[in-house]
Amino acid sequence: MSNGKESPQRRERLRQEELKDNPTGNMNDAYNRSQNGSLVDLVGGLGWRGTGILILVLIFGFIIFSIFFR
Repeated sequence: MSNGKESPQRRERLRQEELKDNPTGNMNDAYNRSQNGSLVDLVGGLGWRGTGILILVLIFGFIIFSIFFR
């Protein structure tokens, strides 16, 4: 790309290729991800409906928390 920006599809493809080429790094990444979590993987695994439900649960949880714990 001439402007230096990469598309999300290209970044994901490069990430997948790196995971295939470096299995030891993949194990390290998996261990660290299990310790910290990854929002990208969470949203990617849920899809758009699951992400919407997660956002609604967070909003309702915040409203209920603010009502009872003022």
